[in-house]
Amino acid sequence: MGTNATTAPVDERLPNGRLAALGLQHVLVMYAGAVAVPLIVGRALNLTSEEVSILIAADLFVCGIVSIIQSMGFTQYFGIKLPVMMGVTFAAVGPMVSMAQANPGQEGAQLLFGTVIGAGIITMIIAPAVSRMLRFFPPVVTGTIIAMIGITLMRVGINWIFGNPVGPTAPTVINPDHLAWIQHAQSAAAMPGSALPPPPEGLALKATVPNPRYANLTGLGIAAIVLTSILLIAKFAKGFLANVAVLLGIVIGAVVASAMGIMTYEKVANAAWVDLVLPFHFGMPKFDVLHIATMTLVMIVVLIESTGMFLALSDMTGKKVDQKDLARGLRTDGLGTLLGGIFNTFPYSSFSQNVGLVAVTGVRSRFVCVAGGVILVILGLLPKMAALVESLPTVVLGGAGIVMFGMVTATGIRILSGVDYKTNRNNSMIVAISIGVGMIPLVAPNYMQWMPHAIHPLIESGILLTSIAAVLLNLFFNGAKEDTHAAVEAAKHAEA
Repeated sequence: MGTNATTAPVDERLPNGRLAALGLQHVLVMYAGAVAVPLIVGRALNLTSEEVSILIAADLFVCGIVSIIQSMGFTQYFGIKLPVMMGVTFAAVGPMVSMAQANPGQEGAQLLFGTVIGAGIITMIIAPAVSRMLRFFPPVVTGTIIAMIGITLMRVGINWIFGNPVGPTAPTVINPDHLAWIQHAQSAAAMPGSALPPPPEGLALKATVPNPRYANLTGLGIAAIVLTSILLIAKFAKGFLANVAVLLGIVIGAVVASAMGIMTYEKVANAAWVDLVLPFHFGMPKFDVLHIATMTLVMIVVLIESTGMFLALSDMTGKKVDQKDLARGLRTDGLGTLLGGIFNTFPYSSFSQNVGLVAVTGVRSRFVCVAGGVILVILGLLPKMAALVESLPTVVLGGAGIVMFGMVTATGIRILSGVDYKTNRNNSMIVAISIGVGMIPLVAPNYMQWMPHAIHPLIESGILLTSIAAVLLNLFFNGAKEDTHAAVEAAKHAEA
């Protein structure tokens, strides 16, 4: 179905079959990122595996509900009506893990969800004020932030391929002979009359042996097959097939992984068919003013990130957004966070991975993300379906992640390409320093170890540091123009 003269591309209603396939593509791109946060926070809370599964199901369910609201619109107050997929924001992971470790178990979950609810309510209230700050986000700022989002996410895609730098897939492991020796020495030191002193508290061996699970050549080969498949399909396929290049690449990777015995289906067999998502599963929430204030600061940063993503999508889709549109979109971030706390999950924002997918496919219809939201709701209610997608090896997702996250960076570069560097050399300084500051947590993640813990949530995100630096440097060099409409229009330099 083509776009007619009276239908904007963003409002085009595609046939149901294409909507389902393109919506599924959005879901597959964000799925690993969507389930990562409940896994991390659930384990930090010391919850059981069944309770962590409840967090994952609730996450997918709320992802779907809020994606539908954001893309379709709900009353005059919610929904920016752009192709937006909503997911749990990674910006909130740090403070949530700290809170969970200090308050584990059911009571910690009640405190955490109360904090999320409180932050969600405040976010909805302050959303219109944040939308009026648009003049502080000209293209030199938004382009820099979006480029940094892509750079930061690329680390996720690379770790999907090779393995995480810590944990079971770390590059090195402890030598088993060294471990056996130290255990023998500890046993000997504990014997009565032993001349050996007891081991000092905190004694630990250094990992020195290459880990066979890290950078496994088989996994690298599968990721390369996925990436090559996407490139070949994008180049040689036409029409709809070209638009689902990423989806087809993931399917090809899944088939290869299954044939090699890397992708198995035990989780699918053991999962229930249907499981309802109920509010307040862990009990009534508890509220703490300090925790809510900390989470609200995080949400302000999330709103800034969302503003950049909305401007990027405005640029890609050709749909003009004004302050009221931005207020509706940002208010929906707050609504999603409120629903997240009610349904046992976490703060929500626009998922940056899917901005890249809009650029790759060139499909600008917001109803694709509505379809993706419906699929997410179904996955949240059907654990067997969720388990099937969850069974995808990370190397398969990593091959696609290289394309997706790289396209987010490319979007930022396209916006930056329209910035005036010739008559205003200070713009180069803004971009250079902001990206450099944002790289600090990526290159030196422990740089904050001697700083007050209270400010850690504000300085552990490279995206946040880049956002703050870009806004402040732009104010310092360029000031803030009052014409917010011009700021939006200036972001629309390149067609997707």
